[in-house]
Amino acid sequence: MSDNALIQSARAQLASARSIAVLTGAGISADSGVPTFRGADGLWRNYRAEDLATPEAFERDPRLVWEWYNWRREILATKQPNPAHDTIVKLEQQWGDRMWLITQNVDGLHRAAGSQRLSEIHGNIWTVRCTGCGVISGNREIPLPILPTCRLCHALLRPHIVWFGESLWEEDLRRCDQAIRSCDLLLVVGTSGVVYPAAGFASMAKEAGALVIEINLESTPQSDLVDLSLQGRAKDLVPLLL
Repeated sequence: MSDNALIQSARAQLASARSIAVLTGAGISADSGVPTFRGADGLWRNYRAEDLATPEAFERDPRLVWEWYNWRREILATKQPNPAHDTIVKLEQQWGDRMWLITQNVDGLHRAAGSQRLSEIHGNIWTVRCTGCGVISGNREIPLPILPTCRLCHALLRPHIVWFGESLWEEDLRRCDQAIRSCDLLLVVGTSGVVYPAAGFASMAKEAGALVIEINLESTPQSDLVDLSLQGRAKDLVPLLL
């Protein structure tokens, strides 16, 4: 099937869907110029993200971890949503409560674009959580103090991020499970399909009878599972679905 035929088929399937779920990963943010912050291109002062984004690293050296997050926040503050983010907002406007967005990204670009019906399953870098009283609050201060503290109890703040070795929040998992099992179309955009539990969402949707459409720069471990696989940039392909 030609690329144009694939797009036409995906558009027709989306138009006829009764309820949809959308799963996004780093690929959609890459089109806004967001670096991965992981792997070889994510090295910072010779540290890997996997060595810094852990409870143990924060307990051992919270100053170092916050320096890294401040650096990331400064980069992300310069980025804007792209046409793929904007199209997903339009999907929400059209489908209303019959649509739910699940994102693995912590950059906040979906919210900046206007998405409201979403689960940020790995957290949001613009949100902080008190290690003392547990209060969660938004914070876009750049730069933050070297060791930011809670205004209520003065305990140390941490990024409201799910770190390596931590479990996803139960409410997010419940909401995602509901969205995946109740949709009749799942759109997977810019995710490698290797990070769980999100990597299992496509197979969950298929088992529940949903059609799955994948958009990614290259084939993924999910490509043979999905019904339609479109290869290209999210910012170019996602807007063609409407």
